[in-house]
Amino acid sequence: MVFPGGKASPDDFDPAVADLADGISGRTTEQRAVGVAAIREAFEEAGVLLARDENTAQLVSETRLALLDRYREPMEKGEISLTQMLRQERLRLSCDQLVHFAHWVTPKHMPRRYDTHFFLARAPLGHAGQHCGRESVDSLWVRPEEAIARRREWRIMFPTRLNLMKLAPSYTVDQALSRARAEPPVTVEPWIEETPDGKRLRIREDAGYELTMYH
Repeated sequence: MVFPGGKASPDDFDPAVADLADGISGRTTEQRAVGVAAIREAFEEAGVLLARDENTAQLVSETRLALLDRYREPMEKGEISLTQMLRQERLRLSCDQLVHFAHWVTPKHMPRRYDTHFFLARAPLGHAGQHCGRESVDSLWVRPEEAIARRREWRIMFPTRLNLMKLAPSYTVDQALSRARAEPPVTVEPWIEETPDGKRLRIREDAGYELTMYH
């Protein structure tokens, strides 16, 4: 059980997308690309699209979203880029809706490593979400505390668990977004540490998480 997400593609770094996105002024190429990738992956995997109509400046409606669903699989397969869809449908990415929440880097001892950014965003009205059936095969909305309680049943990984714990004190979307804006994330790169109880995965004490050791 994981949050929707994936890898940034070469198209996410395309300078042309900068002309089709709101809220990216002052961002580096990498910062822009990970934000674009987050929106694209949420659309591909979960059927939620943070984008506005170019003419009305309104977020994509539930009715419009249903018509755009046909782009999800071709985009996932690389048959069409996000930029192409935006141009054809006269849409603009709503990168201004993203709030940077966390930044995790896979430990050095792992054979495969990832540099992962987590974002919070309010789901647009009517965007109930629907897994794609390929990259994601099931989906649900759930409060953080329920996911934490079922972490073993759902095989929730340590970073996901800690980010759920970081979300749990916020009872509303507004609270979660406000807290994330007020507490910019620090980069977390876990390491293995010997303890009296054996080897444990540790994270830095100032990362803003309730736990700093995996057990």
